[in-house]
Amino acid sequence: MPSSIEPTSGGYDASLFDDLARVEDRHFWFRARNVLIYELARKLCFGLKPGYLVLEVGCGTGNVLNALRKACDGGLVVGIERFFDGLPHARRRYAGPLVQADAGSLPFGKPFELVGMFDVLEHIPEERETLLSLREMLAPGGRLILTVPAHQFLWSHFDEAAHHCRRYSTPQIRKVLAETGFEIEFASHFMACIFPLVWAFRKIGGLRRSSSPEEARKLTMREFRLVPVINALLTSVMTLEARWVARGHHLPFGTSLVVVARSNG
Repeated sequence: MPSSIEPTSGGYDASLFDDLARVEDRHFWFRARNVLIYELARKLCFGLKPGYLVLEVGCGTGNVLNALRKACDGGLVVGIERFFDGLPHARRRYAGPLVQADAGSLPFGKPFELVGMFDVLEHIPEERETLLSLREMLAPGGRLILTVPAHQFLWSHFDEAAHHCRRYSTPQIRKVLAETGFEIEFASHFMACIFPLVWAFRKIGGLRRSSSPEEARKLTMREFRLVPVINALLTSVMTLEARWVARGHHLPFGTSLVVVARSNG
């Protein structure tokens, strides 16, 4: 990681919710990730007794909630978000239960069969405490689906603007999950198709990057620009990749990691 780039103290810039809500439903990255989440959740919830509970921690603008609802149509999907700014967007997208709450102090009395945390853990300084809290919310044998950004060498203005604390390697995410009482059932990289593009864009951008938060945010929002033809092409290719990974195949590289883990509690 370049010396000019240091991990932040975590958190989230809640002002990004408005920008994300404008592009998430159409952007290839979010659409492909939703396909992966849908396919994994559908398999994990198959055969569960109707009325089971599913939780998304850090639901943000609600982009993933409807994918979970469709995948888990026999259960109740609940979304929680620490920052109120995301909840009005989530309410416009999702008609189910939404709660303003912190991942480290979840206000529920019943266990969940499935908990999802999608590109949230990297924002949280207290990763172990958070994972322990999630494990306590899971029913015995319940599953966690987790996505996180991969590879510390990809650290860039994007991570700065997003207030990330870290990016993960496969051994690192396996280690922290094992130490907090989870058994890994599946782990793979994904977003492999865009790995060379992301590496090049962020490294070239880093040569002219300002250290100011404003410049970091400006460079980050450029990554979310929608170029129709390119966006359509990447959506098609990455949807195929997402379905391939969801069938249990492993990719050796990618810009993100996905993990399915079982609670040992």
